Amino acid sequence: MTQNKPSTKSKTTRKKKSKYSKKQYLEWYELMLRIRRFEEKTLMMYSQRKVRGFCHVYIGQEAIAGGLTSALRPDDNMITAYRQHGNAIAKGISTKKCMAELFGKKEGNVEGKGGSMHFFSAEHRFFGGHGIVGAQIPMGAGIAMAEQYKGTDAVTTCMFGDGAARQGALYESFNMAMTWKLPVLFICENNGYAMGTSVERTSNVTDIVKVGLAFDMPSEQVDGMDVKAVHEAVAKAAKHIRAGKGPYFLEICTYRYRGHSVSDPGNYRTKEEVNSYKDKDPIKVLEREIIEQKIASEADIKKIKEAVKIEIDEAVAYAEAGSFPPAEDIYKDAYVQEDYPFIPTEPIE
Repeated sequence: MTQNKPSTKSKTTRKKKSKYSKKQYLEWYELMLRIRRFEEKTLMMYSQRKVRGFCHVYIGQEAIAGGLTSALRPDDNMITAYRQHGNAIAKGISTKKCMAELFGKKEGNVEGKGGSMHFFSAEHRFFGGHGIVGAQIPMGAGIAMAEQYKGTDAVTTCMFGDGAARQGALYESFNMAMTWKLPVLFICENNGYAMGTSVERTSNVTDIVKVGLAFDMPSEQVDGMDVKAVHEAVAKAAKHIRAGKGPYFLEICTYRYRGHSVSDPGNYRTKEEVNSYKDKDPIKVLEREIIEQKIASEADIKKIKEAVKIEIDEAVAYAEAGSFPPAEDIYKDAYVQEDYPFIPTEPIE
């Protein structure tokens, strides 16, 4: 009878097995790269004047979208601010529809009327894209209240930036959400700057996570440059919310590599600061981990890069080939619901 020989490898040299599958790693990588390449192409199209108006890109914050997508369900709701292309793509709106919207084309996800700041898709449970700072916070609480009323277990993710954390509407919404135990996940994407003003210059409380504690709301601070950390924090919060225990607050600390908008040169930041964060680039860090831990091969990574490039090029071609909405469409979908029960036919005296 033969005995199995003990391993000759020491415990310290054994490869640490990841708790996430190869499939999950590659899904994260592909989504994050898709968002990055979409945003880079958006900036290029803006420089060619094919994209007009306000435009805020998500470059540097992709790990948040990745972790949210893997931790939540497709039927969960999301509402966010104007830096929202990445989250819209993560929720399943196609890059073709998103690029066409940036081009102002009728083929866009809101028929060319929303532009960069106002994507929307009820089908994908994505409710904007809002330009008024902080206005989406009470709206997110309201969507969550609707889900509670209907008796579903859907989580509503309500996202805002560090600047919006100063709005009075946030404090009112937090209070109501805790009082009524609404199924809402509040997320502050803290990239350090409200437009060009740092958190340190706008508040005595620089750890925004503490705001939730004033309402006894479960609150955590998360590394937003690590997709795994985001996934785990969101999954934990979602479990709490689906159990009927009420809202949760996450301050996800991240960094944007570009200015607040395309018109922002970012002179309020030093080159040293920006470069120090480039070492933490969430996509490069994830790619390095995949290769070094042999989770997937360089050939797998190359295949994803090639596929994403083709997809984004096709998105631009789709937007280019689209048509601008006719002038009369300005009256469509705005303020009037055609089957509304009371539409006066004569002036009211």
